[in-house]
Amino acid sequence: MTTSIVTGVAGFIGSHLTEALLNRGEKVIGIDQFNDYYDPALKRKNVHSFAANPNFQLIEDDIQLIDWSTLLTDVEFVYHQAAQAGVRASWGGGFRAYTERNINATQILLEAAKEAKHLKRLVFASTSSVYGNAETLPTAETICPQPVSPYGITKLAAERLCWLYHQNFDLPVTALRYFTVYGPRQRPDMAFHKFFKAVLEDQSIPIYGDGQQTRDFTFVSDAVAANLAAATVPEAIGEVFNVGGGSRVVLTEVIDTMEAIAGQPIRRNHIGLAMGDARHTAADVSKAKRILGYQPQISLKEGLTQEWQWIKSLYA
Repeated sequence: MTTSIVTGVAGFIGSHLTEALLNRGEKVIGIDQFNDYYDPALKRKNVHSFAANPNFQLIEDDIQLIDWSTLLTDVEFVYHQAAQAGVRASWGGGFRAYTERNINATQILLEAAKEAKHLKRLVFASTSSVYGNAETLPTAETICPQPVSPYGITKLAAERLCWLYHQNFDLPVTALRYFTVYGPRQRPDMAFHKFFKAVLEDQSIPIYGDGQQTRDFTFVSDAVAANLAAATVPEAIGEVFNVGGGSRVVLTEVIDTMEAIAGQPIRRNHIGLAMGDARHTAADVSKAKRILGYQPQISLKEGLTQEWQWIKSLYA
């Protein structure tokens, strides 16, 4: 039986990825610190559906304190999803959490992984935030990264560490740059979660700037499919891939779609621009399509409908 490790197992993407691996009959060791960046009770809910699965083992600990050399003995795949997320919280005094959880924790994992005898692949979860305000849209992986947030800086540093370990120790690493992932279990600090929750509570939603910013939105099951392919395709080793939803959408149009799904108007409160937010993001996913066979399956309307159903059940 294949054994995989998923870090950040109780998080948004990590929990969906773990479900997919368990459904394929794999053994999964899930690692999560359950820190309080957002309500740990939500994270407990995320793992609830598979916590009792006999092929699942939960380790509740800090990545930097784990005995990795022992843990990795029989592991074939590592999906490193754990990170300190969030662009806006990465300024000021909170920055240290980003360096610790995104850079230092990744280095400790890589250092142990280079000695792991059975490791076939380490898939690193990177982010479109490494591009910042890219000159070219859609953005290909060859564009020079220019992060505009401290968060993006730390994720780029961790990604660069992955390549160092690949080049110097032949560590079989692949990195995925996620473009705005959404869907059920989305973090409460992310826009769609906040917007749908505001609908339920009849509150207005904050919109940074004029609302004309664009994003490439990726449904969570498509992000999971990219991880599974990145772990198994031989040509993926040493490569970075954009993982996008295949269409770039203006924020105000997204809110119009959300209104239609929820069946009620969403009150909008325009506020100042947010520091560290890129104006536009769009993923050129041609490399992922060519090498990973990646093909986004879920349209924005379909994905938002699934998230709305989940939000309603979460806050019922």
